[in-house]
Amino acid sequence: MPTIVEDPQTSDKATDNVQALIQLLRSRSSEEIRERMYDNPPGSAWWSACKTELDLRNSEEMATATVNTSRALDKLHGVSDHLDELMEKLLRATDDMADVVRHVRESGRRMELTTYVIVAITIVQLFYIVFQFSVTH
Repeated sequence: MPTIVEDPQTSDKATDNVQALIQLLRSRSSEEIRERMYDNPPGSAWWSACKTELDLRNSEEMATATVNTSRALDKLHGVSDHLDELMEKLLRATDDMADVVRHVRESGRRMELTTYVIVAITIVQLFYIVFQFSVTH
């Protein structure tokens, strides 16, 4: 099988040509570059330049998206930490409110007993006054 030996000068010239085309494509839209790429046969200088430029743009977009995702994740992490702190405060406040309700319930029971005692004493005093008034008359 014969070995194909590339001429280094031809290869350098093709590379330079592709680089020049890439620079030309920098100012073009991605849609226009795709159209040009599909209009030329694979392996041609135009096709290679278009493919290289599209790959480069896609890589740049992926890098930007990765950075934006990282920033969003950092913000989400901060929000998550803040929500954890708020939940802890809410739990403490709920426990405090439950303690207050327990104390109010206990105080209510004591007030009820105190009210019964006051009513009983008032009734006894009324009977005593009635008894004193009936004995003197």
